[in-house]
Amino acid sequence: MSHRDLETLPGHLIRRLQQIAVALFTASMAEADIDLTAVQFAAMLTLRDHPGLDQQTLAGLIAYDRVTLGGVIDRLVQKDLVARETSPTDRRARILTLTGEGRAVLDRAIPFVDQVQDDILAGLTDAEQETFVTLLSKLTRAGNELSRAPLRGAEKP
Repeated sequence: MSHRDLETLPGHLIRRLQQIAVALFTASMAEADIDLTAVQFAAMLTLRDHPGLDQQTLAGLIAYDRVTLGGVIDRLVQKDLVARETSPTDRRARILTLTGEGRAVLDRAIPFVDQVQDDILAGLTDAEQETFVTLLSKLTRAGNELSRAPLRGAEKP
């Protein structure tokens, strides 16, 4: 398949959709008066589902660069949304958990994030949405190892 027009380049279209998704997320959080980025939300949601993770494992579960995630966690700790403690079994590791305030903010954010997902897919029928998400999942799994921050520990069949 030849992709000589910008409008048909998959990489360009994926980048554009990412721009749209981030804009929708940012606007939604501002509307809700919630100070969260998409990566902060992903980290908090994962910590809700897997309390007591270390930063390295969290980075793998959200496919985010471990070093960059440190800054994300620093901001969440400063906002009192995440607690970070030294691991009792490995003094080099930092164990992360949501605070009560973090859980409350996450609970407030979830309905807005759900709406953002609907807005991202709004141009597709229900059947197209299901197919699109299936294909996106397939592509991200197939290219996982090509990423500078591959998904780790959450692989699904």
